[in-house]
Amino acid sequence: MNKLKKRWNVTSNWQLTIIFIVFAITGSTAAYLSKPITNYLGITKETMSLWIYWPIRILILFPIYQVMLVLIGSLFGQFKFFWNFEKKMLNRMKLGFFTDYIDNKLNKKDTFK
Repeated sequence: MNKLKKRWNVTSNWQLTIIFIVFAITGSTAAYLSKPITNYLGITKETMSLWIYWPIRILILFPIYQVMLVLIGSLFGQFKFFWNFEKKMLNRMKLGFFTDYIDNKLNKKDTFK
C-alpha cells in the first residue's frame, strides 16, 4: 500500500480507499453502459462473430470509461488525482492532445483550480 501511495502521491489511507472505490464504480458502470450502446448500434453477439463483437465493445467501452473516471472521481472530491491520472494514461497512448486541448480550455476559464 505504501508503494502505491507514494507512486500516486496519495497522503492518506482514506484517500486511497476513495480512489479504489471510484475505480470500482467506474469500471462496473462503464461495462454496464456499453451494452445498451452496442445494442443501439446494432452490434450484438447474435448478429456478429464474437471475435468482432468483443473488440468493438471494448473500443466503445474505453472512451466511456475515461470520461466517467474523471466525472465520478470529481463527485468523490478527487478531480485533481483522476485528471492527472487521465493525462498520464493518454500521454502514454499518444493521445495527450485531448488533455492538452481540455487543459487549455479550463485554463482560459480558470475553472476547477
